[in-house]
Amino acid sequence: MRRLLPFALLALLVLFAGAASAREAAPTAEDVVVEKRMVAISEELRCLVCQNESLAASQADLAKDLRREIREQIQDGRSDQEIMDFMVGRYGDFVRYRPPLTGATLMLWFGPFALLLTGVVVLVVYLRRRSRRVAATLPALSAEEQRKVDALLGGTRDTTEGRKP
Repeated sequence: MRRLLPFALLALLVLFAGAASAREAAPTAEDVVVEKRMVAISEELRCLVCQNESLAASQADLAKDLRREIREQIQDGRSDQEIMDFMVGRYGDFVRYRPPLTGATLMLWFGPFALLLTGVVVLVVYLRRRSRRVAATLPALSAEEQRKVDALLGGTRDTTEGRKP
């Protein structure tokens, strides 16, 4: 029974920690309209810590700070575009999930396709060179081997001639 006591205490600690974090995730804005605008804006922004989550979904400390900053700007009367411009000005186009197509963001938009195309070209070139190397190293058939091949193929080298349907 005494062995179970540490596990029970640990389970209670985890349970209370989970409840505390669930309370943290609750909206902090008292105005529902402000909170909805903050969520809409933060869903368009990337968490700079997680990078695969939106700012709205992330629980990183920086994401919480940025959501607080967005709320403050909304309460100050700034438009959604002004808030987005502020975030891009501070963190660059990478903070947006859909950065605009500009000269600076060409690699973000077309980089993955360029890498894929480069990989396919390298693979095709490698396979062609390899097949030529293998073909060059194969020995030629002797006369006896050539007769056996011809016999197996029906007596002719050209498979389209000499065969009857």
